[in-house]
Parts: sequence; structure tokens; C-alpha cells
Amino acid sequence: MSIESAKSFIERMKADEDFAKQVRKCKDPETRMRFVKTAGFDFSEDEVKEVSCALSDEEMEIVVGGFIAGFCSGGVELMPPFIK
Repeated sequence: MSIESAKSFIERMKADEDFAKQVRKCKDPETRMRFVKTAGFDFSEDEVKEVSCALSDEEMEIVVGGFIAGFCSGGVELMPPFIK
């Protein structure tokens, strides 16, 4: 797992609307992670939280359209749960 993979995932979410829609269509955390791994990404919950916390509110909205609610005092709460 890597922070670089998490960064690449966030960048793809920002740049590729179709990919972001496919991720959002996954209804449960296990399906989401299988899809994300199939797409070539391998990161932990902590790694994606770390990367997500570095985003501005505007960037966060672009990336996830409300999919991840950012409050970084204790990390990012993934809504609906993204990784479990």
C-alpha cells in the first residue's frame, strides 16, 4: 500500500469524471475497494485520509462531490463508509 497510490487515486477522481462516477456507484466498502484495486490503486484508509486532508474544501468537492466529508482533526470520515 502506498501514499503515492492514494495520491494517484485522488488525482484520477479529480480528472476522470467517468471513473469517479463508477467509484460512487459502488454501494458498499468492499465493492468500492475491489473496484479501486482492479483499477490499479492500492492504499490504506490512513493513506487516503492523509492525502484527502491535504485538499482544500473546493478540491474535496471536485474530487468526491460529497462522497468524502472532510474534517481532518481526526482524519476524514468517508461517507458512505469507503474503507472498512
